[in-house]
Amino acid sequence: MTANVVFGLLRAAVLVAALKAANGEIAEYGIAATNTYVWIGQGLLGFILLWGTNELAERVRSGDVVVDLYRPWHLQTALLAQDLGRGGYAFLTRLAPPMVFGMLLFPFQFPASPVQWPLFLVSAVLALVISFACRFLIDVSAFWLIDNRGLFGFWNVSSGLLCGLTVPVAFFPGWARDVLWMTPFPALMQAPIDVFLGHGDPVRTLLYQVFWAVALLAAGHLVLQRAVRKVVVQGG
Repeated sequence: MTANVVFGLLRAAVLVAALKAANGEIAEYGIAATNTYVWIGQGLLGFILLWGTNELAERVRSGDVVVDLYRPWHLQTALLAQDLGRGGYAFLTRLAPPMVFGMLLFPFQFPASPVQWPLFLVSAVLALVISFACRFLIDVSAFWLIDNRGLFGFWNVSSGLLCGLTVPVAFFPGWARDVLWMTPFPALMQAPIDVFLGHGDPVRTLLYQVFWAVALLAAGHLVLQRAVRKVVVQGG
């Protein structure tokens, strides 16, 4: 939480300085909206666990995943339930504190309508599900790659920029925005922030997130089924 706040202060300083150099507004982001973007983003980072632990991939590499596959559960569903439970705890310890910090100490853009609050929570939960689905696909790639640390590292480097954590997606050139919104990346971070700020149609944004949540979970299920048809682990 402390690290989130410190990095939030640095990000807010850089982005607000950029806004002042651009006469106080860039792509619907004024000072208050930018501070709101920063502090919600800092909170969402730990809530959706954008940069995961790669634990499942390590279990595949070591062969311990065989124990998981023997258990009377569906591995993907069990891990999703675990991640949702972690997210519930992270909501109190990682999402709420940076938002409250930003609300109390900086110009903050609150939702214009009370309904945006519950819509934001729904959007944040969908972002968590999508984040899990992406991380799960990266983890199960270890069934073929054995050591997926290169792919995991590439995800960690690229996802922050593409999802709207580093800068808002609205700051990108028009063609880049259009391309990004055809991918699941903005659904991870930019979509919940847009719902909170009232940028765009919130219903359309939520439907966009629902689509990617369903599509990526289905892809993860199919990949897992393919992987366990014939599991070869270290030692045989």
